[in-house]
Amino acid sequence: MRIVASMWRKALAFSALVLFGAGLTGCAINRFERREAWRDQAEQMCIARKLVQPTAYVSLAKEIDGPGPCGMQQPFRVTRLGGGTVALKQRMTLACPALAEAEAWLADTIQPAANLYFGVPVAEINAGSYSCRGRNNQVGAKLSEHSFGNALDIMSFTLADGHVITVKGGWRGTEAEQAFLREVFVGACARFSTVLAPGSNVFHYDHIHVDLAMHDPRGLRRVCKPLLKFESQLNAANGSPRPLASPRPPARQTMPTQAPIDVEEDDPYGVAPTSSRTTGTRVARAPAAPAPTAYAAAPAPRRAPVPAHDAAYAPLSLAAPQVSDHAPDEPIY
Repeated sequence: MRIVASMWRKALAFSALVLFGAGLTGCAINRFERREAWRDQAEQMCIARKLVQPTAYVSLAKEIDGPGPCGMQQPFRVTRLGGGTVALKQRMTLACPALAEAEAWLADTIQPAANLYFGVPVAEINAGSYSCRGRNNQVGAKLSEHSFGNALDIMSFTLADGHVITVKGGWRGTEAEQAFLREVFVGACARFSTVLAPGSNVFHYDHIHVDLAMHDPRGLRRVCKPLLKFESQLNAANGSPRPLASPRPPARQTMPTQAPIDVEEDDPYGVAPTSSRTTGTRVARAPAAPAPTAYAAAPAPRRAPVPAHDAAYAPLSLAAPQVSDHAPDEPIY
């Protein structure tokens, strides 16, 4: 009899642990958060303007409704970008606005930059997309833009000649790698409302995060970090700015001069767009044929005195973030 009672107690204890774990999983999504109306409006406008069309590489999927406010009205499953010219290492699921911006970003920035600095186009991109989770993967935190198919994380680019440029290694890699990734970064800041690259915080040391979040009621505020002193070389032959890809995604309100914007005052990777530092990895190289210089000479850096008490200006480490009991509150998006 005692043996039977003991077995029942163990079974009840195990059931309690299972239910407790399920409860924690359910709490991972903030059930009190509501889906903002502007998200559905942005999707409907994008679809009405036919900025994304189904192809052999872009297919329609069923509506994603939940858990909680996660999801999108009309998801698109994407296996290739650029009309099939650029493969994706993993299939992406995106809402119409983010996919339209990504295609335009590829056309007017990423591919021209790859051809300028390496002489070959990008053939494959390693990127992440939809994921229903909170920022920093914290239980009960505000949902990430990934939860709405409104964001991408770019980890690496593979060129047509097989060379790989990772964000983690290339951000401080060869001169060509640094300049290429900074072109990609600057081009993203012209299109997306949030762009976070290495140097923005410890969570983005190995990828570039882009999204179309609305940071204020009018959609004027932009977050583009870190602040880089870099002059883009993607200009027309006469020196004027190159036209953006056409058709363009939905027009966004321009930011007035005094509108608030988050920037990092001290670039932990140096104010110059390039560096003489080289790596031992077999990665992209500068064009062999004579070409216009890919980077402008940077003036001697002028650094303002750093207050000893302000830790926000301290250079950030490139090492992967360490897990601790006191994790920073900075959102990972």
